[in-house]
Amino acid sequence: MVEEIRRSGGRAECIACDVTRFAESSAAVGRAAEVLGGLDVVLHSAGIVVRRSVVELEEEDWDRVLEVNVKSVYLISKLTIPLLRAAGGGSIVTAGSGWGLVGGPRAAAYCASKGAVVLLTKAMAIDCGPDRIRVNCLCPGDADTPMLRDEAVQLGIEEASFLAASAHRPLGGIGTPREIAQAALFLAGDASSYMTGATLVVDGGGLAGG
Repeated sequence: MVEEIRRSGGRAECIACDVTRFAESSAAVGRAAEVLGGLDVVLHSAGIVVRRSVVELEEEDWDRVLEVNVKSVYLISKLTIPLLRAAGGGSIVTAGSGWGLVGGPRAAAYCASKGAVVLLTKAMAIDCGPDRIRVNCLCPGDADTPMLRDEAVQLGIEEASFLAASAHRPLGGIGTPREIAQAALFLAGDASSYMTGATLVVDGGGLAGG
């Protein structure tokens, strides 16, 4: 992806880090600000899913899902908000889920984590508003990604059947990463300049009747 962006004339750098660890996150944010000359937009996209009920979940599974899906948002936001403030404002886009708004089967830790992200987004929007920093939550439905296909493996369901079931929504079909990215771009940019604390659902109408 970095090479594709560079070939198109943009500037990009990939910096590997564990977003659940403060020291690594701090080093990565510092490097990003150095390379880019500051920050304007922060997109939280790290996430994992474990398809188990509360009874089935091991404690380490619960901890890991909450660390990756929620703690990472706290850490990266803590580190980047001062940089956005110094720039005179900016946009933060968090990654929620349709299952952060309604429950889902055998996904207790995931639902809990994404519900936390939805309300953490609103809390940060209130705190950051005076600094002209907007904070919004993007809640995708099923999109054709390796993570979605891994859910079929976890549940012991044949992949094609699982994807076909995921496509039962008003618009039909499964979302694409590009469709989710376009919504993230909207929240990140000036087209959404009067939005903060909002939750944008991009799921082909999956929650429309919920």
